[in-house]
Amino acid sequence: MNIIRLKLADLDDHMLDSFDRYQKTDRVWVLQSGTFHEECNPFEEDWTEGNKQTIIHHFRLVIENGGAVVAALKEKKVYGFAVIEATDFGEKSMYRELSYIHVTRKFRGSGIGKVLFEKACEVAKALGAEKLYIGAHPSVETQRFYQKMGCEPAKEVNATIFFREPRDIQLEFIL
Repeated sequence: MNIIRLKLADLDDHMLDSFDRYQKTDRVWVLQSGTFHEECNPFEEDWTEGNKQTIIHHFRLVIENGGAVVAALKEKKVYGFAVIEATDFGEKSMYRELSYIHVTRKFRGSGIGKVLFEKACEVAKALGAEKLYIGAHPSVETQRFYQKMGCEPAKEVNATIFFREPRDIQLEFIL
């Protein structure tokens, strides 16, 4: 499997056709009174073809505007991807948002996510970022992944990202 930074020419309207985003969540992290705890909150998520087309369109915009998309590819099939947004932000403009990092269901737990995260960090640093900012899915599994990667609660909370999905846990990673 190759982990590469995509160019506009690499994008294809069908590149996510076989990507399986399905996730069943039973337990989530919740922040209450400054402390995280687990609670039961079962739900399922999946992407429609429309969702996938929206994401591919987003890939184009990100690349055109100076951000980056990193993908795990094998024989032109996408097994995982990460998106580093084009705009820096924060009091000292040191953050870049890691808006997406996903691995297709069949390959979760195989190490692809770790390699994608490491490559995304390398690319974000090359783009001038000092920190990655992540509005991370609250599932216990997702939070464990980010803990293993060394992420911590964000020092500066980006209100726009927070209000986009208030249940997400706002994290950062120092590059």
